[in-house]
Amino acid sequence: MNLQQLRYAVALAEELHFGRAATREGVRQPPFSRQIGKLEEELGVRLFERTTRQVRLTPAGEAFVAEARAALAHADRAAESARLAGRGESGRLVLGFVGSAANGTLPKVLRRFRARYPGVDVELRELPTAQQAEELRQGRLDVGLLHAPLAGAAAEVLSTRTVAREPLLAALPAHHPHAARTSLPLAALAREPFVMFPRRYGPGLHDQITGVARAAGFEPRIVQEAVQMQTIVGLVAAGIGVSIVPESVARVRRGDVAFRPLAPPARVVTLDLAWRTGDANPAVRNFRSLFDGALA
Repeated sequence: MNLQQLRYAVALAEELHFGRAATREGVRQPPFSRQIGKLEEELGVRLFERTTRQVRLTPAGEAFVAEARAALAHADRAAESARLAGRGESGRLVLGFVGSAANGTLPKVLRRFRARYPGVDVELRELPTAQQAEELRQGRLDVGLLHAPLAGAAAEVLSTRTVAREPLLAALPAHHPHAARTSLPLAALAREPFVMFPRRYGPGLHDQITGVARAAGFEPRIVQEAVQMQTIVGLVAAGIGVSIVPESVARVRRGDVAFRPLAPPARVVTLDLAWRTGDANPAVRNFRSLFDGALA
């Protein structure tokens, strides 16, 4: 038994005429009739009563055709599911992101992706860069928005692409003496306590921030560490210390923290898309394509 025979049986049940059913299926009547005969022989029952004047379904035929219709519909759904998955238009995408991406790039790209590929279930996981890199390497994430460059074993199996650039800003408690300034020489923070994330969670961004401070002639005195950027900002608001953060962190307005441009402007930091080199998942390819042509 095959799908062709099921289609022939349904066509004959609906047309109740061998010639019309064969024409509908695009074949000549003799091979059409032979397939119906083979199907009945395989089943060991008559599906159709034939006379010189008419064709009728037997009770066995009625039962068979009802199930044949369901089987054909299921086969059609299976074929369409395969086509959608093959085009990356269905399935699942696990996306990691650093907290600062949620204030700019992530919402924009998610809106575009969901509009184009509504059949893909997107799972979001907020993770620091180093953890994203490791989970990408192990296959627990499909793509990540993080801060390159990457280090260690993950760097050997992952590809990255810069998708956004932004300057670094000073983050100060709102009551800080320097909060009234429109821009801030970084050297003015040389004696301040700093709130920073541990280097092991994002060595690339950490080294950029500390490198900017060293270029200004001092080593940041870190008095408190926190993993997530919004936690760092919250600790700055509490007066624990100051920090240097990507500009996107400042897009969440709050009255208890002042974000000030650095003078002269610090080097920009990048937000990068990362994925396993050679990953054949079409949903990953489609997500990457959203960044073609311009930075987010």
